[in-house]
Amino acid sequence: MTTLNLEIPNIGCAGCVQAIKNELTELEGVSSVSGDVQMRAVQIEFDAPATQDSIVAALEKIDYPPASA
Repeated sequence: MTTLNLEIPNIGCAGCVQAIKNELTELEGVSSVSGDVQMRAVQIEFDAPATQDSIVAALEKIDYPPASA
């Protein structure tokens, strides 16, 4: 299991975190997604076939690009 911590500057409310959770849990291999609105950050736990690149691409697709990946 790999844990990925990303800063997402566009997070502004709990709805933003929920949108990210909804999108990322659709990816095969993603087992959990948690977010912190105040920190504007998410933590994703995943295994193959999910990859950091596929997670970042999914975030970019829904207009929540990470600050750095």
